[in-house]
Amino acid sequence: MGRQVPAALARARNSRVARGVCEQASVGPGQSKCEVVFRLILMALPLSLAQCSKHRDIAAAVTSLPSTEQFEYGTSVATNFLAPVKTERDILENSMLEDDPNENSAVTSEQKYHPRWGPRHKGAQELANLYSTGKRTQECICVGICITLMAVNLLFIFVHFRFENLSAIMMAAFCGIITADFGSGLVHWGADTWGSVELPVLGKNFLRPFREHHIDPTSITRHDFIETNGDNFMLTIPFLGRMTWDFLIMNEDDVQKKFTWNCYVFLLAIFVAMTNQIHKWSHTYFGLPNWVVFLQEHHIILPRRHHRIHHVAPHETYFCITTGWLNWPLEKVRFWSILEMLIECVTGCKPRADDLKWAQKRT
Repeated sequence: MGRQVPAALARARNSRVARGVCEQASVGPGQSKCEVVFRLILMALPLSLAQCSKHRDIAAAVTSLPSTEQFEYGTSVATNFLAPVKTERDILENSMLEDDPNENSAVTSEQKYHPRWGPRHKGAQELANLYSTGKRTQECICVGICITLMAVNLLFIFVHFRFENLSAIMMAAFCGIITADFGSGLVHWGADTWGSVELPVLGKNFLRPFREHHIDPTSITRHDFIETNGDNFMLTIPFLGRMTWDFLIMNEDDVQKKFTWNCYVFLLAIFVAMTNQIHKWSHTYFGLPNWVVFLQEHHIILPRRHHRIHHVAPHETYFCITTGWLNWPLEKVRFWSILEMLIECVTGCKPRADDLKWAQKRT
């Protein structure tokens, strides 16, 4: 019986997959390629299926197994589902050894003089030289305004704080962390995957750091506080400005009605502002404060080992960089790959084309 169940499962799976691929992979009359891609995406989603008679037979066969064999079957399914996104071999072969900043592991002349990654990569050097005085000025202004608004809003929050709001504030903090993590992934994915450094305004000012970071991941560890965090601080200014305006013009009753929401926005702004600093720590292998290492090891903030998965070429997964809590579930539902398939189908643009172009400038 133990041999019959895997065989039945294999036959059911193979017949369903083969039939689905045969039916969906070809473009029928009056059917566009986009429709075919969309239907294939639906097939790839881990959605529950209505049980047909064959599925019921398989389920009955599994439940009739001895408990030890049921446990072994369940363990194998769980192992496959929980399999790592990238293996140790993938990480070693297709990402930069960031804990070897002096490139002591480079043993061949190709690795030494035409590096695939690192500060001596020609593409990384070109991108680093595009950092301009105007960009630096923008970052300094944004950091100054953001810190001022944070201080003002924190003062208003203390003035209007009531202890009965404490539980709501704790929930707002948790929601702020989750929102910041997802937002960091969405922005990171968009900047990594689409656009070009040649785009006016956006390219050199906002996409350039993402291109440089993939071919020289340790460059962020050589950036000071302003260069590391200027753009993230800029993103929070409109929301913090609106909060300050609300506190100034609203009466006490209106402030209390909106207090939990303002706490959520304020905490979200802090997490967003600190995201790239947390990201920088995930690339820092020497000299981190003990409290940062503690937060990383307990996965309260983005851990170093966790973030290395993203830096395995071609950098197509694990985009969330505040805590990284959402990376695994988003990968399991194929969130990013499905978005890329849809956008490529609609626009014809290839994901990470500009990223690959810069990576190839090795000599």
